[in-house]
Amino acid sequence: MMNIQNIDREYIANTYARFPLTIVSGKGSLVYDENGKEYIDLGTGIAVNTFGIADEEWIKAVTKQLYQCQHTSNLYYSEPCALLAKTLCERTGMKKVFFSNSGAEANEAAIKAARKYASEKKGKDTYTIITLNNSFHGRTITTLAATGQEVFHTDFTPLTEGFVYAEANNIASVKKLIAENKVAAIMFELVQGEGGVCPLEKDFVDGLVALAKENDILLIDDEVQTGNGRTGALYAYMNYGFMPDIVSTAKGLGGGLPIGACLLGEKVKDVLTPGSHGSTFGGNPIACAGAQNVLSRLDEALLAQVREKSTYIFNELNGASGVKSVSGMGFMIGIETEKDASEILSVCRENGVLAIKAKQKVRLLPALNIPMDILERAIAVIKAACAISD
Repeated sequence: MMNIQNIDREYIANTYARFPLTIVSGKGSLVYDENGKEYIDLGTGIAVNTFGIADEEWIKAVTKQLYQCQHTSNLYYSEPCALLAKTLCERTGMKKVFFSNSGAEANEAAIKAARKYASEKKGKDTYTIITLNNSFHGRTITTLAATGQEVFHTDFTPLTEGFVYAEANNIASVKKLIAENKVAAIMFELVQGEGGVCPLEKDFVDGLVALAKENDILLIDDEVQTGNGRTGALYAYMNYGFMPDIVSTAKGLGGGLPIGACLLGEKVKDVLTPGSHGSTFGGNPIACAGAQNVLSRLDEALLAQVREKSTYIFNELNGASGVKSVSGMGFMIGIETEKDASEILSVCRENGVLAIKAKQKVRLLPALNIPMDILERAIAVIKAACAISD
């Protein structure tokens, strides 16, 4: 049997520090390597496989569309695209949707919409977007500029201008930047994922909402990772009780196929006009059929289970040996450990559990429908890996 890892190293750009594991198949929250070893998957393709691997309902929806039409281009109307946009708007209260292929592209669309709105309403010199230190918004040149982490900027300057960075949970920092710049929008993740699974404080978010209203500044809520049930609500902003002007999402929306969506609220619903933006594959019928199936199953009963199982994880890990702290929301959890996180991931992998990292934390992103018995087995392995010997 050919050595896939050697072929990968020879022919694929060296942009990923991969784990020494080749996944060949799976079902639900269980995946298998080339030797048939079983693992409990708590990473779900970085919050992508909403209902785990090879989900039957999702496969049926995607396959049905595959046999009808795999792609049309946006020169024509497409039923899956239109119906998915309708569902997203009805479930969120947003007004229009622009579809793309990824979270970074959804964020690009959000940034363009915000700048176009501000340019038309306040003038071309109003283009600055405030983001937060420790944020992550993508890997294009513009979304790197939006990302408030210098480590991602190295080697890629000059980045797109017009982004300034405030301190998360420090409203005075945001006020200062509003006073110093002509600000079009404030862009944030309600739980900073790549930044270490750090939720924003409710008072801080309330402060952003007040400042945005007072200064006619748009609020861009990056829900690429937090969206689609991940935090125990359909979208994380629903946990905070406010309505953003723009919401970007991707990852779990497609359930395993590439799709991004930029949801436009009342203020900006008509700001993107023919020719002002576009995407060849955006709104692809197969990806939209998969996303429509995912959304149709994200009901309150499932979200309640996510919240209940999340509480179980927090209760099990808080105060456990070797665990300094547990952060996050719903099924987006970061574990600060006394041991090196990479060491813990290695031990977990040896014992049949796959987790990932966020900064120096162990990060858990289980399938939203992970069975309780499988989750209990996985958490037991994690606790044992974190434990400090006497």
